[in-house]
Amino acid sequence: MKQTTDSTIPAFSTEVLKPRTAPKNIAVKCPECKEIILEREYRKNLKTCPRCQYHFRLRAHERIELLVDPDSFIEEDEDLISIDPLHFVSQSQAYAEKLAQEREKSGINDAIVIGHATIEGRPLALGVMDFQFIGGSMGSVVGEKIARVIELALARRIPLLLVSASGGARMQEGLYSLMQMAKTSAALARLSEAGMPYFSLLTNPTTGGVTASFAMLGDIILAEPGGLICFAGPRVIEQFMHEKLPEGAASAEFLLQHGLLDRIVSRQELRQTLAQLLRFYSQSTLHLAAREEIIHIPRNQTKRGLYYPAHQGVPERAKTQIRLRVRSRETEET
Repeated sequence: MKQTTDSTIPAFSTEVLKPRTAPKNIAVKCPECKEIILEREYRKNLKTCPRCQYHFRLRAHERIELLVDPDSFIEEDEDLISIDPLHFVSQSQAYAEKLAQEREKSGINDAIVIGHATIEGRPLALGVMDFQFIGGSMGSVVGEKIARVIELALARRIPLLLVSASGGARMQEGLYSLMQMAKTSAALARLSEAGMPYFSLLTNPTTGGVTASFAMLGDIILAEPGGLICFAGPRVIEQFMHEKLPEGAASAEFLLQHGLLDRIVSRQELRQTLAQLLRFYSQSTLHLAAREEIIHIPRNQTKRGLYYPAHQGVPERAKTQIRLRVRSRETEET
């Protein structure tokens, strides 16, 4: 019998092989119809279910990338962060610790991203809320950033778009968060007086103090299909009233049926719809706003050398005469 030697014995590695792991996010399950959607199809459909059209949530920067022209978005006031004015402490952790944790987890400093961009070459100011940051709740920084983006729209005389995705006012900031409702509403009133359009897009969910303030003040109010839009949730209302609400009473479709929305727009059509609105307003309201600027010139002086105090405004008769002169000049130039 042939004797084997060490040289003829095959060498085996003693290294322990790690088990193969499946790639993450290979598929997504629709919470509405339970359909299993492959990741590539999920992203191709802009994070909507191809079977039931359920709209998954988008992060703020994903929404911006979907809506505006490539590389046109310039973020403003990115460095604003919330503080803990009430030194709020819950049973689980302090509010200051939660803020730091949420900033690290979400990659943004607060629940809204603001800036300016273009859609099909037409400029607009926009603010997009991110539900992943403490449920998109509105605290002092969110209110301040909304006020600043409104002021940006006023300064540049461009339309404003706000995209809401929020659970309402942030309880950890108490009265400070509730004051943002009045603050944002007052800023929008100034925008309306200047004749600049404000488009509001409501996504799933839009509730609480956000619904009760800037979200429902748009000149045009749009919503994504199936979104939860309400002040108090259906379960809270049922517990308080001890009555069963109609099916879908807080859905976007229910609100459209009862006149609280102008239109429900699927995610695939949002960019095109906003571009149409911008074209419409650029041909009408924006031109009128430009004419009003002639009436309220900084020196308070009209073409005929008449002066009007800024706090009193220009009389209606004088406004009519100035509008006629503007139209006459435009006719001569054409």
